[in-house]
Amino acid sequence: MAHIQRALACVVVIAGLAACGGDPSKSAEPSAPAAAPDAKKVDAGTAATLKGKVVFEGTAPQNPIIKMSSDPACGNAEVRAESYLVDNGALQNVFVHIKDGLGNKYIFDTPTEPVKLDQKHCRYVPHVVGVRVTQPLEVSNSDETLHNVHGMPETNREFNQGQPIVGMKNTVAFTAPEVMIPFKCDVHAWMSAYVGVVSHPYFAVTDKAGTFELRTVPPGTYTIEAWHEKLGRQTQSVTLGEKDSKDVTFTFKATAATQ
Repeated sequence: MAHIQRALACVVVIAGLAACGGDPSKSAEPSAPAAAPDAKKVDAGTAATLKGKVVFEGTAPQNPIIKMSSDPACGNAEVRAESYLVDNGALQNVFVHIKDGLGNKYIFDTPTEPVKLDQKHCRYVPHVVGVRVTQPLEVSNSDETLHNVHGMPETNREFNQGQPIVGMKNTVAFTAPEVMIPFKCDVHAWMSAYVGVVSHPYFAVTDKAGTFELRTVPPGTYTIEAWHEKLGRQTQSVTLGEKDSKDVTFTFKATAATQ
């Protein structure tokens, strides 16, 4: 009973916060640069592929233990944070994208299918995800407890949405590129996620093997950026010719690691 009363009290507070922030399903006015008058779609017949891997050199810091006992609905299993996921030197959850070089020369259709971010076992799943500008991001609650989705962008509009009921969903969209946007839950302090918002389809999140792939990239010279929540950012310049295929490697070192 006390747990239900606490949840209801939190809902009232969160609802007030969301009301103060305006319509949380829409972001602020800034938008991605408009396409040039002569912009065109990418010619798949001459497009290139960029593959790569992100590696960690040295000994990764140990992820702290998360104690979820404050909410019985979260369970009492011992789990760890997801900041440093390193497997045989491969670094997972790195957001890789084309940072510069595309300009406004190309037209890209924006997907209408939403990218999904779930709250499951009192954690955000996935921990790192990408979405296109104006593409829907659907955030759901799969837990039988209160969550709130608190997005904290700097360029787009901040929002805070309460989800007190299992199965509840909210949809948001961002109107400007931003890499990255941190998400948290004000009810469960250990919950975190990061969302990368870009204006084109050339982005990926590294898998357990640390690998990524960007397909159908038009020929050109690009700045490729790799972002990690603790290790920061790295960039490389890559030139792709027609029907080219290249591999790049990003190396993050233990000396850059922070707890």
